[in-house]
Amino acid sequence: MELNLKDKHVLITGGSKGIGYACAAAFLAEGARVSLVSRSLEHLEAARQRLGAAVAGSQDRIHLHAADLQDPQGASAALASAEAAFGAVDVLVNSAGAARRTPPEELNAQAWHDAMNAKFFTYVHMLDLVVKKMGARGQGAIVNVVGAGGKVASPIHMPGGAANAALMLVSAGMAAAYGPMGVRVNAVNPGATHTERLQSGMQATARMLHISEEEALAQATRKVPLGRLARPEEVADVVLFLASGRASYVTGVVLTMDGAATPMVV
Repeated sequence: MELNLKDKHVLITGGSKGIGYACAAAFLAEGARVSLVSRSLEHLEAARQRLGAAVAGSQDRIHLHAADLQDPQGASAALASAEAAFGAVDVLVNSAGAARRTPPEELNAQAWHDAMNAKFFTYVHMLDLVVKKMGARGQGAIVNVVGAGGKVASPIHMPGGAANAALMLVSAGMAAAYGPMGVRVNAVNPGATHTERLQSGMQATARMLHISEEEALAQATRKVPLGRLARPEEVADVVLFLASGRASYVTGVVLTMDGAATPMVV
């Protein structure tokens, strides 16, 4: 299937690791130009080296900018840097930030604030800037990689789940607000996925249930009817489709990718 992503400018927040990195590799393989934003320039440089090795001829189509997107000025500077490198952003993929998994007895007020700053505001600060520019141009696609914890409450992921639920509402609301201006906004909710972040979640579950991390991972896997956890590349494939012209009538959608771990119709 031709996705018509060649030469598109794709801005990916959280693009140095995990699902964001997998999205970067997939967009580059389709011929897109990719701007990666992350807090660590060291991680970004390492990602560029890996991407260059994985996707032949992609080095000149990768732009890096280190910024803390919890700061709105950081988001503004990152967008300006991306536009200076590759022009207007055609596609925004938000994948930056993750709220720490925390057993309920360890929660405090700061943990709730930290979760919103780490996940909700890192997305919204960039989303708000980009969607307005896309609306003014009359075109664009945004995909927010959120998380299944926003639909199904988990005892170890309540602050992060609350941030995810808020992001789902923002995604649907922005889709309705900017659809008349030619901008599509969708969200993808991965379940447990084999990324660097998975280990912290297993550690929190292990502490809460007084089991080993290995058993926590085994329990999480047993809950998935497909019999395994997702790979980052599988999530990236869905992100690419939603960002492409092949999904031209898909907007306001929150798509759960949890391997049917939680069967639901809404």
